[in-house]
Amino acid sequence: MEDHSTAPEGESLFDAPLMAEQERMVEAVLFASATPVTLRDLESRMPHGCNAAEALAHLRKKYEGRGVQVVRVGDTWAMRTAPDLGFLMQKETVETRKLSRAAIETLAIIAYHQPVTRAEIEEIRGVSVSRGTIDQLLEMEWIRLGRRKMTPGRPVTFVVTPHFLDHFGLESARDLPGLKELRSAGLLENRPPPGALGLGELDDTEEEQPELFED
Repeated sequence: MEDHSTAPEGESLFDAPLMAEQERMVEAVLFASATPVTLRDLESRMPHGCNAAEALAHLRKKYEGRGVQVVRVGDTWAMRTAPDLGFLMQKETVETRKLSRAAIETLAIIAYHQPVTRAEIEEIRGVSVSRGTIDQLLEMEWIRLGRRKMTPGRPVTFVVTPHFLDHFGLESARDLPGLKELRSAGLLENRPPPGALGLGELDDTEEEQPELFED
């Protein structure tokens, strides 16, 4: 009786699929994966005997010049939109972000007293300033870090940015609204502690150096 359990010499019962089919497998995995895939992961998913690296190289060449490309991300691979077509994927939205009262007061103090330290802001407001308030204003690029003060500990100072001035249509901090406008905005409620004013480098004229918080 003939034994058919063994394959002819040079052939295997587990021959890998044709390279074109291996390319399709790699393509399917990359397309469906939400995150980049490693070469090892590709090999573990494909049938025994497949050459994931070779299939990947062929697939990458096939996608050259197409709207979607096979790209390397560190030690992983993914399908990504061609760089020159990235603008098609962009969607511009206008995000309205309402500042908290603490952020408004902090911003006003920095604008009128810059450069001003966090401790000086807290002295003027009469309450502590949370890290989140400062971080929000920094993230919005309305304030930035200024020079360190030549005082013990050399604390950092905060100043408003050109982005802040541009947003409010100001050429410089000297164009900030006066006392009447600040009162209308509800920013003039508390008188700052003695010596709180004069922390910044403002004009000597009373009109251009309004007190932020009055009774």
